[in-house]
Amino acid sequence: MDDSITIVLDSRDLLSGVCGANDGNLKVLEGQLGGHIAARGNEIRFQGGDKTASRRFRSMIDSLVAAVKEGELPSPEYVRALAGIRENGSAAAEEKARDPMREALIHIPHGFRNVFPRSKNQAEYIKGMRSHDISFCVGPAGTGKTYLAIAEALNLVLSKTMRKLVLTRPVVEAGESLGFLPGDLAQKINPYLRPLYDAMEALVPYEMIRRMEEDRVIEIAPLAYMRGRSLNDCMIILDEAQNTTKEQMKMFLTRIGERARAVITGDVTQIDLPRRVDSGLVHALSILKGVDGIHFAWLHTADVVRHPLIKKIIQAYNAAPEQAQTGDAYEKT
Repeated sequence: MDDSITIVLDSRDLLSGVCGANDGNLKVLEGQLGGHIAARGNEIRFQGGDKTASRRFRSMIDSLVAAVKEGELPSPEYVRALAGIRENGSAAAEEKARDPMREALIHIPHGFRNVFPRSKNQAEYIKGMRSHDISFCVGPAGTGKTYLAIAEALNLVLSKTMRKLVLTRPVVEAGESLGFLPGDLAQKINPYLRPLYDAMEALVPYEMIRRMEEDRVIEIAPLAYMRGRSLNDCMIILDEAQNTTKEQMKMFLTRIGERARAVITGDVTQIDLPRRVDSGLVHALSILKGVDGIHFAWLHTADVVRHPLIKKIIQAYNAAPEQAQTGDAYEKT
């Protein structure tokens, strides 16, 4: 039996956010539910499906409407993840349970907008950061590893849950010695930490970042200068961790003090260390996997959200004969 359903939204702007660019979100819903979906005025009509499909359609649209009202612009990847989470749920469970994607929402006080995960794996990453003192996130370029870590850190610091945010990266030089760069220490390592600042500037006004730096709420710390410290009541982000040595990784992990959280991000397919130097991230993943209290999040090509072409680029490199063995191992994880 064919069950059709029409949902009337509050405005065309809300409809536009739900439908996505070029109705991309509706096309994903059609692929997931079958049937035909059409948008007109401020209405969305679904027909050609059975009762179960109609129920799922209403539930999905309700979730998308709630996301748009909270400042998110749902992408096709977001819709696919949402559909996958709901696929096996009963009607009663869908009515009672909160949307797992929206549960992972990151609200940044005074930020430009709320931050939503764009995939199920990203949602698990955010939940892991919240429930564990140490979290690892491994994935290829464009999967949101750094962006989501910065968003959660800003949430904790600006809501006064944490005292400060510490940002660090291993300094892996490429033909130019750090000591010959002009400026003080902060200016010297700024190029290495620029991706972290790019993420912050996309989330909160620049003036807020500047004030946080002046008040020492944000601290930039070269990894080599962290030995002997005990970092308490702060959020610490170690980015590009695939370029740490085994000794550096052990030193960093043992800096975590009381009421502190650490997030370690990296891409094991982009190791820039000299030959014969083992990656501290790869080593840590192998020896810490059984340690209680540490969370591991794995993001893959399907989680790429930076630009549609990034997925194709990563897939092309992974398919190349000269691909590194670490890349092979990662994609098969």
